[in-house]
Formats: sequence, structure tokens, C-alpha cells
Amino acid sequence: MKRIYFLTPNIEIAKKVVDDLLLGRIEERHIHVLAKRGTPLENLPEATFLQKTDFIPALRQGMALGGLTGVLAGVAAVALPTGLILGGGAVLAISLAGAGVGALMSSMVGISIGDRRIKQFQEAMEKGELLMMVDVPRRRVEEIEQIVKSHHPEAECEGTEPTIPPFP
Repeated sequence: MKRIYFLTPNIEIAKKVVDDLLLGRIEERHIHVLAKRGTPLENLPEATFLQKTDFIPALRQGMALGGLTGVLAGVAAVALPTGLILGGGAVLAISLAGAGVGALMSSMVGISIGDRRIKQFQEAMEKGELLMMVDVPRRRVEEIEQIVKSHHPEAECEGTEPTIPPFP
């Protein structure tokens, strides 16, 4: 899945874009709308906590770094003559513990900050524009962009994000 970003100038156009996306067989759960705080979105699909924060990217980074640190610590514990007899199971256990601690700590940081990608749209949202994030299969990115551009030239396509995790 890839995430496409669109800026729409007002709520009426955002509603029309959502209708066209639904007609284009994009499920509502893959459409996320974000606006300036206090803006009523009426019946538009509002972006959830996971789309508004850096939780998922931070979780991934923390798990990778924590796991790598755990592997290095496990190998060091096996290689150093400490008097303890440790095997491959200890390296695995230390790696998993490192990945868990890294994921926990970095996801807590990710929750506290907004999504890095969304920050570039903050100024436009403060002016009253709405940010639409649409998750589509890779093969349909161009098709969906064309649908939106052809029906709503006032909606600006702001690019795509490389990969969207399947679980949020």
C-alpha cells in the first residue's frame, strides 16, 4: 500500500473527492481527512491517532535499533569470559528483549510528536485547507491520482509515501 496526500481547499470539495474515491472502490477505512483543530469534518472519515502521530515509524525504528543492540550485547556476553556459560538461546533472548525495550521507548516518543510527513502541510491546514490521506495498492496510485485530478483540479496532489504498514 502507498499513501497519497491531497490538499483540498474546503470541506465541500473534500466531500466530493471522498465520494469519487468511494465510487473508485477505495474503502472508507483507507481514507483519512485531517484539518485545523476545531474544524468540523461533518461526515468525512477523520484521521485516527495512528495517522496523526509518528507512532508506527518510531515503533519500527526502535524495534530495529533495540534488536541490533540486543544482538551486539548478546554476542558480547557470549564472547567475553565472564564465568557464565551462555549459548545461542541467550543471544536470542537478549536480542528480543532489546527489540522490545527499543520499540517501547521509541513508540512513547513517537506518540508525543506529530507525524513528520504531516508537518509540511501544517501551514496549509492553518489557512483552512483539508489534508486527505488515501491508502491505495501500489498498482492503483496513478489511477486514483487521475480520478481526483480529472474531477477536482482544485485538489492538489502532494505526492505519496513509500509504504504503509498493513496493520494500522
